[in-house]
Amino acid sequence: MPRKCLNCEQGILRHAVKDVPYEYKGHVTVVPKIAGWHCPHCHEVEFGAGEGKRFADAIQRIAADIDAQESAELARIRKKLKLTQLEAARITGGGPNAFSRYERGKARPLPAVTNLFRLLDRHPELLIELQN
Repeated sequence: MPRKCLNCEQGILRHAVKDVPYEYKGHVTVVPKIAGWHCPHCHEVEFGAGEGKRFADAIQRIAADIDAQESAELARIRKKLKLTQLEAARITGGGPNAFSRYERGKARPLPAVTNLFRLLDRHPELLIELQN
């Protein structure tokens, strides 16, 4: 008997092994070969035995890699702008150790902090506006 998707209630679930797309902070990747019941309508997945843990472990690794890249990017931009970690924290309204924690991966910066530094990377002349 066909099973309806519990998420959208429109698709009929199909048991298959498929690559499942995953997006984190604008980065799109794929977790390969996930067995389970897949909805062709909304792309929801009811994981097969053990697949939920495998998927969770994979996306945790993906997120950690992206967070590490973001930390390195913030450090690169801060150094390009010739700012100390304390000066960078003052500009963004963070505490005195905020940038140290971001750059070491101990804390995740708000998207506004990341976006501001990406903007300053492209337009370093705007830094003077923030320092006044």
